[in-house]
Amino acid sequence: MQSMLQSPENYSNLIKAKAKKFGFQNCGISRADFLEEDAKPFESWLTNNYNGEMSYMENYFDKRLDPRLLVEGSKTVISLSYNYFPEEDLSDIDQLKISKYAYGQDYHEIIKEILKEMVAELQDEIGDFHCRIFTDSAPILERSWARKSGIGWVGKNANLITKQSGSFYFLAEIICDLELQADFETTDHCGSCRKCIDACPTDAIVSDKIIDGSKCISYATIELKNEIPESFKGNMEDWMFGCDICQDVCPWNRFAKPHQQEKFKPNNLLKELRKSDWQELSQELFSEIFRKSPVKRTKFAGLKRNIEFLTK
Repeated sequence: MQSMLQSPENYSNLIKAKAKKFGFQNCGISRADFLEEDAKPFESWLTNNYNGEMSYMENYFDKRLDPRLLVEGSKTVISLSYNYFPEEDLSDIDQLKISKYAYGQDYHEIIKEILKEMVAELQDEIGDFHCRIFTDSAPILERSWARKSGIGWVGKNANLITKQSGSFYFLAEIICDLELQADFETTDHCGSCRKCIDACPTDAIVSDKIIDGSKCISYATIELKNEIPESFKGNMEDWMFGCDICQDVCPWNRFAKPHQQEKFKPNNLLKELRKSDWQELSQELFSEIFRKSPVKRTKFAGLKRNIEFLTK
């Protein structure tokens, strides 16, 4: 029989306290089971080719729906959120725009390092347990798990939204073999609001919670490797990497507060450049500004393609 100290409830409370200590905004827990209610919608999304050229979304279909196939012996998915809302919105100045999540250094590396430290402390206190950590880096339906764990609800723009802080945060997971107390899902608070749907300049939000990725500005400027289709011409509102429109108009994001992570702060050069400067972007300047940034994913040629499409 477990001692009170080793109870699922106590372990869960310890993990949530540890998550707060390490700077995570929210932490929720769900049982590692098959995502029954997500299977058909996800299959339909792929059938409709809403993934565009993101063929990798078709891979590991079963693993995306069942974390026990991804992490052997797993019993629990711990979902976490990490704030990236900036103190200063760079899209307000006269320049080509990049998504707020890419202002600073690459979140994959930063959040993984934080998770490693957090897990090490937990293993010191709980004892050894098997786990794997993830942040946007494996076949995991992150929003589905965050929804199941009660962190927030999936909005009409398909982003996870919380009442307390909106949607400007990264999601991460610890999938482990600990028996923990699962949380309950929260309720949907979008109501009849259509601001995100109406604001999308490319009509990428085809219906409630369903995004046609091939029409999304973020897809066109980040994921798409070929030329940007002419259908985007005049509809991109100066976004050269990603797009925040559907989040910027969301009423829940009025509660977003600036993050406290130094590494997410923008490079000073990023704040100084204007539209005309971006047209003259060189490989050297690209490397200097975006050396540790998520923007490096597009490579210099990809960002140059985006800039030329916006300015020609």
